[in-house]
Amino acid sequence: MSRRLVLLLALACGVAVGNLYFPQAVSPLVATGLGVSPESAALVITAAQLGYAAGIFFLVPLGDRLPHRPLLVTLLVLTGLGLLAAGCAQGLSPLFGASALVGLTTVVAPIVAPLAAGLVPAEQRGAVTGAMLSGSIGGMLLSRALGGGLAEWLGWRAPYLLSAALALLLALILGLALPTTTPATRERYPALLAHTLRLLRTEPALRRSCLYQATMFGAFTAVWTSVALLLTGPAYALGAQAVGALALVNAATMAATPLAGRRTDRHGPDRVNLTCFLAALTAAAILALGALGGVTGLAALVLGTLVLDVAMQSGMVANQVRIFALRPDARSRLNTAYMTCAFLGGTLGSWAGATVYARLGWSGVCALVAVLVGIGLLRHLVFASRTRRRAAVTVER
Repeated sequence: MSRRLVLLLALACGVAVGNLYFPQAVSPLVATGLGVSPESAALVITAAQLGYAAGIFFLVPLGDRLPHRPLLVTLLVLTGLGLLAAGCAQGLSPLFGASALVGLTTVVAPIVAPLAAGLVPAEQRGAVTGAMLSGSIGGMLLSRALGGGLAEWLGWRAPYLLSAALALLLALILGLALPTTTPATRERYPALLAHTLRLLRTEPALRRSCLYQATMFGAFTAVWTSVALLLTGPAYALGAQAVGALALVNAATMAATPLAGRRTDRHGPDRVNLTCFLAALTAAAILALGALGGVTGLAALVLGTLVLDVAMQSGMVANQVRIFALRPDARSRLNTAYMTCAFLGGTLGSWAGATVYARLGWSGVCALVAVLVGIGLLRHLVFASRTRRRAAVTVER
């Protein structure tokens, strides 16, 4: 796979993923513009993530069944139309519906990741997976930063309309530049969906990876849904652009994921997962200091979100390397099961973060993060203990 194609696919991941994250920065302005409570406006984020989870389950398996170029172009066109509808919405209910449609169709990244993994040798799979994830992270960070600033300047609708234009432009570029690919299977669509569920039942490593990412991504979305409410609330009294600036500080995550990919290639996914869980627990403790406000609290938010972002994204690389090695002929379906579980966890985290913040404040959100990460860590320690016992029994025999 050429360097130019790697960059193009990484860009596609970034543009698509950004559609899920810029609403995190603009939701306070949506609340003001539509005359609803901040907690209600924050549910727009949940609607997009729930749509994304549905899109992963129902659409990503088509990456094994259809040629990639027409599939990706069609999804980007539908995403652009959904974003246009969201930018023109006159009430919260239409915005919920348009956001769910955008989430449903902006599933380019989980289709591109197995595509890229199948175009390189196994020993380079971690590095290329890390490159695709870096593109996704770039979209995540820049969309929140630019979305917050643009919304402050031109209103909350502007980020939706700009994102629509980007999606439609990228659809045109991919239609011209992507190579022709041959589908990995000719199975009928119902069989593809059934096979995804069967993989969850028959592949323990897939189930474990799903739980790891669901807990980590749930913690991540809980923080980023709530931090907009914290920064624009009385503790800091900042604008939506502050949320984007906080996200932009975390650009170091883009450099961390290729490193995580190389470490996974060298040491295996399990060691990287353990490091990520411990780092995320540390992040929860640091983020709790954000309740102090002022310079100290802001510094804690910067450092804590950075550590949490790096931990979550690095864990994503490790988990995908693990699952892509299971069944080379079903990588899109493996990724479907994995990403569906991850975004169901993210949807739960987003809802729980907004709910807990409304009732218990920022300290409650940090406690929620620690609980979610602790669940994943406990499962990992149980697996490691069982692995050591089996190895000891084998040696004795």
